[in-house]
Amino acid sequence: MMVTDPIADFIIRIKNAGQARKESVLLPYSKLKEAIAIVLVAEGYLKSVLKKKTSPTLEVVLNYYNGESKIKEVERISKSSRRVYRGFEDIHPTRGGFGKMILSTPKGILTDRQAVKEKVGGEVLFKIW
Repeated sequence: MMVTDPIADFIIRIKNAGQARKESVLLPYSKLKEAIAIVLVAEGYLKSVLKKKTSPTLEVVLNYYNGESKIKEVERISKSSRRVYRGFEDIHPTRGGFGKMILSTPKGILTDRQAVKEKVGGEVLFKIW
């Protein structure tokens, strides 16, 4: 099966696994997906991420609070059909500061707060809360 938007597939698989209360989910590997997962671990949305040595997959361990997934909703912003870019001056808090915007910048994958701190803009991949 060919996936036309691998990032959307990645975030939706994680969201669906959380709603199904799965402990972990296996995903096809790419460096971009691994970088996004590492940022989500640092922000507390995921427990851990592990690249499997035997096959090109990532094992993502989900994070729960009182039996509920820490990921409530995910909104894909930039798509293959419509790219969305923001300069650091145009980056505003997501969901009143309770959510995160994940961006692809020249300094790597960053959250909205990190991008403003580093004074760098980039492509807005998705919002998560």
